Amino acid sequence: MIDDLSKSVLFPVLEEEYLKNLETCGTVLKLEPNQVLFREGDTARCFYVVLDGQIKITKQLGAAEIVVTVHNRGEFTGDLSALTGGISQASASSVDASRVIQFDDFKELLKNCPRSIDLFVPTLAERSKELEIKLRQQEKLAALGKLSAGLAHELNNPAAAGKRAAKQLGSAIASLQKNMLSLRGKQFSAHHRQLLRQLQQQAIDTISRESLSPLEQSDREDILTDWLESKGLEDAWELAPSLVGAGIEPAQLETLASEMESQGFREAIMWLEATLTMNGLVNEVEQSTTRISDLVGAIKNYSYMDRSAIQEIDLHEGLDNTLKILHHKLKYGITVNKQYGNNIPTISVYGGELNQVWTNLIDNAIDAMNGKGELTIHTAIENNCVLVEIIDNGTGIPVEIQSRIFEPFFTSKGVGKGSGLGLDISRRIVVQQHKGSMNFQSQPGKTTFQVRIPLKID
Repeated sequence: MIDDLSKSVLFPVLEEEYLKNLETCGTVLKLEPNQVLFREGDTARCFYVVLDGQIKITKQLGAAEIVVTVHNRGEFTGDLSALTGGISQASASSVDASRVIQFDDFKELLKNCPRSIDLFVPTLAERSKELEIKLRQQEKLAALGKLSAGLAHELNNPAAAGKRAAKQLGSAIASLQKNMLSLRGKQFSAHHRQLLRQLQQQAIDTISRESLSPLEQSDREDILTDWLESKGLEDAWELAPSLVGAGIEPAQLETLASEMESQGFREAIMWLEATLTMNGLVNEVEQSTTRISDLVGAIKNYSYMDRSAIQEIDLHEGLDNTLKILHHKLKYGITVNKQYGNNIPTISVYGGELNQVWTNLIDNAIDAMNGKGELTIHTAIENNCVLVEIIDNGTGIPVEIQSRIFEPFFTSKGVGKGSGLGLDISRRIVVQQHKGSMNFQSQPGKTTFQVRIPLKID
């Protein structure tokens, strides 16, 4: 946690003599309890030294506000953003009635008090470094948390479906066994049994290839229910859903209905419905368990478990696994277009880290489209490099912040929604670890991030 930053090297206490000299160089402010000095995300304009009371430094991480440290008399606030005029990485407020010295121009302070350079600058630099390390860890944990939540959501659906189908399968088998005994009666000729087997096979084939909309399903159920009731089946409303789902229509049952007695026809329909229900439940269990297996395989391949740091990987497999992991975000309104190049060779890379890049870029694209739009992933060979383009049709990156998009801690998202490290981490992975490049082009309606990875890393 960020609380670990509370070390003497990061929060030194100024000597009393030096503290008194500083009072003449800045403006002394009196603060009421809980009064805000500066907020996270604001431009860091001023530098503060605590004279009396306590100043609490907090950092927003998701929905939680974390206390980084509490400054007492002789301690000073800030990190290198106070010197560079960057964005404040935390918020500061008084715990109780307090007094602080405010320096409006930190550079001027360093100029007028040369001793301050050796005192303040190393500490501020160390704070920035430590905060970046901690937030990088937090970013990875947050990414893992998102993936875990998405994976749990995706696994829950097929697991629940499989459990439900398995529970219903027992009663379906019992019903089928009961109806099979009835089919052995004298009222069922070999011809009738042959007709039923043909209907059953046609229906099973239909189940695997036909899908009705809810409205179509409902309309056909009403028609079949009315027809079955006209043939004397009082519980037709219970039988119709399974039969319609298998593509059974009244015309297919006319021959049986005309040739068989009412009781025999009823038993034949019940047998047919039971066999189709059981077949559907078996298919549901199979599909559910297959989906679970695919997801487990995807997360294992995504993280490259049980493999060395550098692996020969299939780039498209890594992209596909990332899409599977993020499926819970994509499935509610985003169309994915895969424009994968032919003959893309395997490449030697840090597989887990590279998948983190795809996760950050795709996740950002989803946010840019507010969960609805078109995501395109294009791959190709270009000048001894593999080119991967992540393209979205979202709102685009405003021109005024494009030059800062890769800055550590800079984010266009609200406070607490992003650490501003996702793109910085991604570029470091691509550039430093893989000797590649990352750049982007953006305008309203189209943003393209381009990643180039050398086919061979020296």
